[in-house]
Amino acid sequence: MNIIPAIDLLDGQVVRLLKGDYNKKTVYNHNPIEEAAKFKTAGFDHIHVVDLNGAKNGSFKNLPIIKTIINQLELTVQTGGGVRSQEDIQKLLDAGLSGIICSSMAVKKTDEFLAAIRNNPDEIILGLDLKDGKMAYGGWLETSDKPIEDFLNPMIEAGLNKVLSTDIARDGMLTGPNFDMYSNLQNRFPEVKWIASGGVSNLQDLIQLNSIGVDGVVVGKAYYEGHIGLDDMGHLHSSNS
Repeated sequence: MNIIPAIDLLDGQVVRLLKGDYNKKTVYNHNPIEEAAKFKTAGFDHIHVVDLNGAKNGSFKNLPIIKTIINQLELTVQTGGGVRSQEDIQKLLDAGLSGIICSSMAVKKTDEFLAAIRNNPDEIILGLDLKDGKMAYGGWLETSDKPIEDFLNPMIEAGLNKVLSTDIARDGMLTGPNFDMYSNLQNRFPEVKWIASGGVSNLQDLIQLNSIGVDGVVVGKAYYEGHIGLDDMGHLHSSNS
């Protein structure tokens, strides 16, 4: 299982939002490059960066920071937040991103998203955010009643092979991931590499996700709040890679 450390960027700072609320933020580091360097030193070569400015207003305000992380530290980066068109995807590919997470675009511009998958199957990651079992999008403000199968199957046929799935109710709450949800998704869609995100609270959570067999897990708040050490994350990551 790949452990993917997370950096959430807002106005150039490393932050976390509580349940996606921009009014409830904690600043962890004023220097994102320094934060990313810690992960590199600990043996990680791939990180998850969320551009919260992008998610809110569609502008890639933090892209220069992400490019610096890629070019200076030689880390590969997957990013999400504000990816709304094929042009956005191309802009991020040109900037050197190796994983581009799309969620709203997949719901609102499905044809364009399918074309993006066909063009770049290894770089496109679907961001599947779930709220009480329903898909949520648009900064988690809207939900869809469409069955997940109807949504996912055409994408898988187009070549989609990675899905990052977040249980919104648990994101940033340190209450443990929704293990049943990930197990269920993996059983229903075994051809997809599932990346778990949201709710990780301790090392035991990572061990349990590993036993379920998810491909990866994004770790954010649990690390920043001191519940999981970089050493523990690194050992589990390297023993599986």
